[in-house]
Amino acid sequence: MEAGDEDMDLVRRFRAGDARAFDVLVRRHTESVRRLVGRYIRSEADAKDVAQEAFTRAFQGLATFRGESAFRTWLYRIAVNVALDHIRGNPPHALEPLEDVATFTHSLQTSRLVAAEVWRKVGERLDALPPQQRLVFELRMFHDMTFDEVATLAECSENSAKVNFHYALKRMRDLLPPMK
Repeated sequence: MEAGDEDMDLVRRFRAGDARAFDVLVRRHTESVRRLVGRYIRSEADAKDVAQEAFTRAFQGLATFRGESAFRTWLYRIAVNVALDHIRGNPPHALEPLEDVATFTHSLQTSRLVAAEVWRKVGERLDALPPQQRLVFELRMFHDMTFDEVATLAECSENSAKVNFHYALKRMRDLLPPMK
């Protein structure tokens, strides 16, 4: 059974009165939701609060979830909305998530200092992208979502998601060090 099917089974069980089913959904998606909101909310403590609020809203809205998209897609849309609401009320801080620098260090096969500098530049460039391009780019690159899933979350057509991704990728390319 695929994760999406398992999620829908848990949604059905929750709706039928099994409160533990939602606990399983939370455990299954906590880390990915925290990473997603962490792309918008630089403070780790605030990102945890925003993720918790996203799960609270999902809990409250699960009875009206129509299942037209995957549960994960629906949950991510809630998380992005909560993160954006948070940003509108609180300016983002310039902290960099440590695990992202570590991942970048490994993937670039370079020193931590060089990777941290590249990651800082990536963060600046991401912040400079138009909101739709940033959302599409992050969902595709950092969360391995299909263009169909990205389009659902970004509330646009699949073609529009592809175009936004293309332009975002074009803006990001010059930040990467040349391959040897």
